[in-house]
Amino acid sequence: MSGGTASVETWSGKDRGDENFPVGSALIRPDLRRHVHAFYGFARNADDIADSAVLAPEDKIARLDVMEAVLMGEAEDGAAPSAARLRASLAETGTTPRHSRDILIAFRRDATKLRYAGWEELYDYCRYSAMPVGRHVLDLHGEDKDTYPPSDALCTALQVLNHLQDCQADLNALDRCYLPQDLLAAHGATLGDLNAPAASPGLRHVLDALLDQVAALNRVARDLPRRTRSRRLRLETAVIVGLSHRLAARLRKGDPIAGRVALKRTDFAASLLASFRFLP
Repeated sequence: MSGGTASVETWSGKDRGDENFPVGSALIRPDLRRHVHAFYGFARNADDIADSAVLAPEDKIARLDVMEAVLMGEAEDGAAPSAARLRASLAETGTTPRHSRDILIAFRRDATKLRYAGWEELYDYCRYSAMPVGRHVLDLHGEDKDTYPPSDALCTALQVLNHLQDCQADLNALDRCYLPQDLLAAHGATLGDLNAPAASPGLRHVLDALLDQVAALNRVARDLPRRTRSRRLRLETAVIVGLSHRLAARLRKGDPIAGRVALKRTDFAASLLASFRFLP
């Protein structure tokens, strides 16, 4: 494959440190960290294409198609360097490309889909945008498939929490709203409420209803560290489960319309300390 082709990727500048959870941290087995980072780099670049405020929807989809073609060895590496790196990682580790291809389904959807009718539609989006991330890491570690259900719940919870954090920014930058339309209507809230100085009573009910869904997912996610055989990955998943609970609590008390609600360093420290109970 030639490296001279112009890349379709448009990195936003966001990196692993900008996420709500650790990505291939020092807890991960050293020989697997670069493979976790390769998957993240691919997902980050695809997400940046889908979230571009200047690319047309058809251009976004075309670029994502090129990323998939490079991933599958059907286009030149230089057209999508992160996809080429991930293809090499998959070949070295014997990990399936299915999860990598699944996330592209979500990002193609982001290019054209601006509203979600109800929770079922939003959950289906998370099936492609969030669940493959956890599944890829689990497969990379050779974990059993019985880790999938709690991992799916955890990744979906984190995705919804991120939607709540960014609901105002998503609407203003991309005219995209992940808050289910039926919930907004049921509580008398409108998209205009997202640009008020603070959450209206109706919008607060919508946020709380989604946080109730997150709470149910987090209850399922608690089982993930117990099912994980890898000692290091068990600690990593325990930290992430703790962070999901802590971010949900902050969003329950805070107002993402009035200002950014985010985790603090103390949340990461507390989650790390709490994970030690999963040591054998």
